[in-house]
Amino acid sequence: MHSLNDTVQDHPLLAISYDDNVRAVLVKNLAAIVARVEPCASFCQAEAIALEEPCRGVVVDLTAMIKAKSEEKIVAYTLAAFFPALRVRAMGPLLVPMSMPGEAQQEKSLKAFVTNVCDRAPARRLRRYKRRPICVPTSIGERRGFTLNISWGGAFIADMNPERYQVGDLLKVTLPDFGMQVDVVVRRIQCWGEHRPPGVGVEFVTVTQELEMNLRELLNISRESDHDRQIT
Repeated sequence: MHSLNDTVQDHPLLAISYDDNVRAVLVKNLAAIVARVEPCASFCQAEAIALEEPCRGVVVDLTAMIKAKSEEKIVAYTLAAFFPALRVRAMGPLLVPMSMPGEAQQEKSLKAFVTNVCDRAPARRLRRYKRRPICVPTSIGERRGFTLNISWGGAFIADMNPERYQVGDLLKVTLPDFGMQVDVVVRRIQCWGEHRPPGVGVEFVTVTQELEMNLRELLNISRESDHDRQIT
């Protein structure tokens, strides 16, 4: 997990196209503006990168967006909804921003997209598993709490004083319903007074066999089938 102090330049923009030549044009144009570009020959390849590290946004060949089918189509729309996204058409060495029917107007240039959108938004990492709004009792030491949501990857635990923790803290959380204690790392802090439920987002350090058995029964879906993707 990257710390909150990582500079935005540490994180890549994803350049996606099925066509090798178009992808090369995307990379060349982006490399003149940003420090890191990750060329992707498919949307699933881009998803794999975004699951492992925070990314700043995606620049995608409009033809690839139109041609994407089945799983690729689902992943394409997931990426476009989750990250700042710019659809472009390659005109020789140039890139022309394109809007899909019914969508809001896009930025008029690649540089404007990076400066006005990507640079103003935090880099984000895709969530691997869907969050389920399930309440499970918890305790951290003597502090009792409960989950607002839980997934195969972790949980959000309600806490009226989440400022006591820091991102990166390692905690032991007792789950009485499971009859077990699990190791977690704090990934997000949602402070009191932000007009959202206060608490901490935590990631399971290891999904042990015992935890997997309990989560499978609770979530009623296998770990392999529970990707956090948007269905179009």
